[in-house]
Amino acid sequence: MLRTRAVRSAMWRQKAAPYVFISPFFILFLVFSAFPLLFSLYLGFHSWDGVGPMEWAGIKNFTYLLTDDVFWRAVRNTVVLMFQSAVPQHVFALAFAFILNGGFVRCKDFFKASLFLPYLTSAIAVSLLFKAMFSYRMGLINYGLEALCQWGPAKTLLRMASLLPPVNWLGKAMYVKPAISTLIVWQWTGWNTILYLAGLQAINTEYYDAARVDGATWPQVFFRITLPLLRPMILFAATLSIIGSMQLFTEPMILTTKTGGTTMAGYTVAMNLYQVAFDWRYFGSAAAISWVLFMMIFAFSLVNFRLMRGDREEGGL
Repeated sequence: MLRTRAVRSAMWRQKAAPYVFISPFFILFLVFSAFPLLFSLYLGFHSWDGVGPMEWAGIKNFTYLLTDDVFWRAVRNTVVLMFQSAVPQHVFALAFAFILNGGFVRCKDFFKASLFLPYLTSAIAVSLLFKAMFSYRMGLINYGLEALCQWGPAKTLLRMASLLPPVNWLGKAMYVKPAISTLIVWQWTGWNTILYLAGLQAINTEYYDAARVDGATWPQVFFRITLPLLRPMILFAATLSIIGSMQLFTEPMILTTKTGGTTMAGYTVAMNLYQVAFDWRYFGSAAAISWVLFMMIFAFSLVNFRLMRGDREEGGL
């Protein structure tokens, strides 16, 4: 009898040991991921100032967002910034990756490190640097534009683009979004370049050899072979850009000094969420904003997936 119990105990310990070893991960996941997620959903249906008791509010927090002009202005700004920053950075990243992979330049490692360096730099430090560069009177960008104006054709082009110096980049509404987008493009182009370069290096070189034998030009190779085979990586990189752009916070927060700039042109949904929660202490409304933001990210990601999948089916790849 005792021997049987000892055998069962040993077998139980043997079976339980793996679960004990992996339990720290699940405990941390439940405490720091699952619980905040579920609590934010619970909080979205309550009114709470962070100190007193919670009061049931039903869907009031969500319906209020439908009539909140500040929230919808933040939504419009976030969507515009997403397109203004995501499209250029992916176009540049594709071009850089194609050049690096095609052997058009020497010192590839140097260029790869140079492109990736902005991603490794602190977002706060980069934002402060760009804020100084976009300064109205002392900014480096206005100084460069003034130098360009010494050349007649360039001055004409700058006048047509309403960029005659000094440009009040962070003081006029029409320049705030381009200023923020410029920073985002500079910061994330290198990251996407590395992703696309990894995708390019995974493409079988036999396709390129066959194209050269058939006399294909470099543009034909790029648009007929490289882009279709790179589509899964483009889908992945674009989805990451959507997620990051919709949560844009640090850069506009620092560039516009928390206010969003003139007429709140740089005021994003994440800034609205932060202000509602920690300035006004409406944690229930902030939780509702977070879930609406999640739904927006899900919707844009789904559209991106459907578009890329549709192209894939048409291309037969």
